[in-house]
Amino acid sequence: MSGERTADTAGRDAGGRRAALFDVDGTLVDTNYLHAVTWWEAMRQAGHTVGMREIHHTIGMSSDKLMDRLLPEDRDRSRDERISGAHKALYAEYFPRLPALDGASELLRTLAGNGWYVVLASSASKDELAAMRAAIGADEALGAVLSSDDVGEGKPAPDLVEQSLERAGVPAGDAVFVGDTVWDMAACGKAGVRSIALLSGGIPAELLREAGAAEIYRDPADLLRQLDDSALGR
Repeated sequence: MSGERTADTAGRDAGGRRAALFDVDGTLVDTNYLHAVTWWEAMRQAGHTVGMREIHHTIGMSSDKLMDRLLPEDRDRSRDERISGAHKALYAEYFPRLPALDGASELLRTLAGNGWYVVLASSASKDELAAMRAAIGADEALGAVLSSDDVGEGKPAPDLVEQSLERAGVPAGDAVFVGDTVWDMAACGKAGVRSIALLSGGIPAELLREAGAAEIYRDPADLLRQLDDSALGR
């Protein structure tokens, strides 16, 4: 699929640092459907019947926001932590075999080689993020790594994006965020960072575009093939 551009290239100030910020679940590692299945099972165990499609469209939100969106407002919220813990335990069973998406490691290495400061900005916990980093296998390309443990409020709040900018030491105009969900796009919009969307998380292009994506590509490999013409070009 060809990239769909609606904005000029970012981060081109002479001599200035440019930051490439990346979501990880569904963007660099093919995990969104694993999350949907394990959230479904965790909720089922707690007596909640939630459709898989509804769960899939909340992936990328922080766990508390996800449950608030999917579960009844009058539920016993004291059980939320148990549901979240069940999801984490079920998902952890996949840690040894998480699949990196095609082109993920090559994309990170290429950007680092081109002078971009690469940041992983994930809503995942530290242990989940460690498993995904192992699957990608490109730690040498990373400048900084942030997880849900590093911010007060998860996506679609802008905290994770803003904290990533601070770690990278760049203003919003010198950064580009790559993600796969409408929650990524919403967080970038609030932080003033332009965003590239990938279809690898299973969210339709029209929803990502409506949420603010400046460009859309099929997956990391597709973005890498068209890198020079993208907002992450040289």
